[in-house]
Amino acid sequence: MPEYYKLDRVRELADGDEEFVEALVAAFLEEVPVDAERLRVAVPAIDYYEAYQAAHKMKPTIDLFELGVYDQLIELQDWGKFEQEDKDVSKQLQTLLTAVDNTVNEIKKDFGL
Repeated sequence: MPEYYKLDRVRELADGDEEFVEALVAAFLEEVPVDAERLRVAVPAIDYYEAYQAAHKMKPTIDLFELGVYDQLIELQDWGKFEQEDKDVSKQLQTLLTAVDNTVNEIKKDFGL
């Protein structure tokens, strides 16, 4: 049983098609770490636009795999979208990055990648 992510909604969406599950997992591994890196750079650089774009792109996948950090991702997205100069989102960023790193490592192990 995965510790950092859930496949319940992925499997429901796949409707028994394991190839589709593997395709979604592959998409997660290809896209989410890249977008997480964009956030890792954008937030300290106070690049609101880049942070918004990266967070917004990650939302469906983070939600689908149920990483448990959706609320933090929304805060990061809103920080960028509304250019919330008075808000410190470094804790939300760290929580998200840790969750993504843990999930990537666990998925690779679980799927033998």
